Amino acid sequence: MSDLDIHERIAKSFAAQGLMATIGARLVRVEEGEVHIELPFSLTLSQQRGYLHAGATTSIVDTACGYAALTQAPPGFDVVTAEFKLNLLRPALGQRFLAVGRVVNAGRLLTVCTGEVRAFADAGEGYKVVALMQATIVNVAE
Repeated sequence: MSDLDIHERIAKSFAAQGLMATIGARLVRVEEGEVHIELPFSLTLSQQRGYLHAGATTSIVDTACGYAALTQAPPGFDVVTAEFKLNLLRPALGQRFLAVGRVVNAGRLLTVCTGEVRAFADAGEGYKVVALMQATIVNVAE
């Protein structure tokens, strides 16, 4: 499958996700085995202390891992998350967040991915990793 086909496949599926649209997340990079999703900070997504809520953090990194797995899923298959482990490393403070999902191992039915969420305090390139994920994604027939 070409890079263009992979990008179109992921973009079409991402556009069908109501949650990503609701929270304002955007697909920013798709490659074979790696997907990036960006989320601008919003007070509507914060918890009581003003940090990005762990639910929003989890949602974007789970989605990035799932789509990274989908880049390597066979034609005619979609993906769903079977399980994940999330470590919250520090308060999620920033103007924007970037979830990076990467495939570690793609099997016939199961794909193991790692993900991280990066917090950017300003428009620059400097960031702090605020969360790490390990996920198992299942290929399911469409």
